[in-house]
Amino acid sequence: MIFDSLAYYNMIREHNINIIYSGPIWADAIEGIAGTIKKRLEFDELPLNAAQSVYSVFIEQMNNILMYSEEKEKYSMNDGKMMEVSKGIFVLGANEKSYFIQSGNVIKNDRVEFIKEQIDYLNTLDKPELRQYYKARMKSENTNPESKGAGIGLIEIARRATSKVEYSFAPYDEGLTFFSLFVIVEQGGK
Repeated sequence: MIFDSLAYYNMIREHNINIIYSGPIWADAIEGIAGTIKKRLEFDELPLNAAQSVYSVFIEQMNNILMYSEEKEKYSMNDGKMMEVSKGIFVLGANEKSYFIQSGNVIKNDRVEFIKEQIDYLNTLDKPELRQYYKARMKSENTNPESKGAGIGLIEIARRATSKVEYSFAPYDEGLTFFSLFVIVEQGGK
């Protein structure tokens, strides 16, 4: 398929997109993209606290895709074993005041309400309350049977964001929903 490269280039520039990735996600892929992001933030001379926030949000969003994406690809490895990897999308953009970090992946429909409630609750908390909630969750046992991690990823994202965490859910396929998370980090790192 031939596409208009200039049109895509102009669209990406118009929306201030610095990095975009769509496809399979595995630990080594996250490390590779992380290195690119670190270098981008270094080139942009972003203040340390803001750079750490952008990087932390990236890591949490990629871990979300890695652990919870229902869309998978299978690959045959050199040793004959099969490897199943999650699929998702990640976008990093910036303007003169802030960075935005957006991710998306396919989830089961039965996770939608839980995620929505979590984000809505986190969006009601101010920074000191988020810090306290984070500390309390770190000390408590994770009782969510659906959670494959420590259950603090969304809290960490909300702590690092400089505005409310935005999200959307779109019907994808039978029993599945496309979940998108959008986070802003101001360059001043508030």
